Amino acid sequence: MILTPEGLEALRSQLIVSCQAYPGEPMRDPRTTAQVAASAVIGGAAAIRVQGLADIQFTRAAVEVPVIGLWKDGHDGVFITPTLRHALAVANAGAHVVAIDGTRRPRPDGLSFAETVAGIHAESHALVMADCGSFDDALAAVDAGADLVGTTLSGYTGERHKTDGPDLELLEQIAAGGLGKPLIAEGRIHTPAQARQALDAGAFAVVVGTAITHPASITGWFKGAMHA
Repeated sequence: MILTPEGLEALRSQLIVSCQAYPGEPMRDPRTTAQVAASAVIGGAAAIRVQGLADIQFTRAAVEVPVIGLWKDGHDGVFITPTLRHALAVANAGAHVVAIDGTRRPRPDGLSFAETVAGIHAESHALVMADCGSFDDALAAVDAGADLVGTTLSGYTGERHKTDGPDLELLEQIAAGGLGKPLIAEGRIHTPAQARQALDAGAFAVVVGTAITHPASITGWFKGAMHA
């Protein structure tokens, strides 16, 4: 299956579930990731977001919905699919959409964001999701050819305050900007009510990860509330 920009319409107002585990955790296994992804699809996820080449490959084999893939390399600065090499590897692993750092910060390989997007489009069938941290990021990403923009990095790049929940103000700002590309709400969406708020703020679709697929965090929330 090749996902086209027109095919993204099927994701309008839908839930995308991010299935990721951190290094050293018991669930950090591509087979487990794929099983969690398949379970999310049963629950109604219209697409899956997943990190790591093996996880992408296993998840592609386990689900029949679009897969948004990324490759985290490092912990600071530009580390979400930071170079064209990373991006093409993600596409070759089977991702329908390659999620890359969509900020205006310098990239490790020296390419501009526009050059990276052009390279992905030229050398693969994958679409490009720009993980942005601000309105200016989203504007620049669309100008550079990104197929989707997300609020993934809001609160993590120094341009915006880190909100307790989703950055609804940024969603409203981008939506009002009329950028003409699907706007994906992502980041700190912990409840069904917040997911609804994100749609109401103008999101095309909503990504939820930790609140659905990270048991350690969810357990910590309950324990913290009980012992507050």
